[in-house]
Amino acid sequence: MKKILVIGSNGQLGNCIRKIAPDFENNYEFIFTDSQSLDITDENQINDFFYNQKPDFCINASAYTAVDLAEKETEKAFAVNAEGVENLAKACADYKTVFIHVSTDYVFDGETNLDYSEDDFTSPIGVYGESKLKGEELALENNPKTIILRTSWLYSEFNKNFVKTMLNLFSQKEELGIVGDQFGQPTNANDLAEAIMSIVENPNKTFGVFHFSNYPETTWFEFAKKIAEFSMSPIKLNALTTEQYPTPAKRPKRSTMCLDKIETIYKIEPKHWENSLEDCVNILSN
Repeated sequence: MKKILVIGSNGQLGNCIRKIAPDFENNYEFIFTDSQSLDITDENQINDFFYNQKPDFCINASAYTAVDLAEKETEKAFAVNAEGVENLAKACADYKTVFIHVSTDYVFDGETNLDYSEDDFTSPIGVYGESKLKGEELALENNPKTIILRTSWLYSEFNKNFVKTMLNLFSQKEELGIVGDQFGQPTNANDLAEAIMSIVENPNKTFGVFHFSNYPETTWFEFAKKIAEFSMSPIKLNALTTEQYPTPAKRPKRSTMCLDKIETIYKIEPKHWENSLEDCVNILSN
């Protein structure tokens, strides 16, 4: 039976993989770790773990994702998002493990009106994006059997995310301002978990960088409006400009990604974000 090591099992994506793991337990043994049980920034710990477990697949669902805090905690962001990824990639190469690593749309600067393809020029505008891009580079450099999945605006019924924050604020406030001039693609982490397992199960692996999210593009404001609609909240929402809502880290204005490659090569059809959002709101409302 093949082994799947899931790093960062307490995060959104890790929890979503854990949720569907029973569907695959006839063919795979899952090993779930978190930062307490396996510190990816400790090379010796990683090497010992791989020596003992010898996983066939390693899914890296861990990351330092505090976008604003990363501007201050640069070392911490790079330790997890770059050096930790390098440690995993090297160990995967040593044990012929397929490495599936999750990255972000923040590797782009967002200064375009077109959807980004996997081959487009990367130019992050913040420490978080820089650390994630460095992680991508180190993964590909150190393990030829690496699949990088860039995703965006991740949410789920687990942990802290935009959808849960909105639902919480809707219950406390009568009116709320949301940024309406930043474009991206919301992604239900459950859909990403399913996409990853489709890749694991595919006997013909193509390695390299892929984009995966729900589609089409929207703004944070329109996203919030749909959350309100699906949760039947009477909240009054107002669209703000980026200038009206300053944050320590700059955000890409339009980081929408082209999803053709993953559809063509892995036959994974992304879902419409509104359908996936409705599923999530229903789970959270029950």
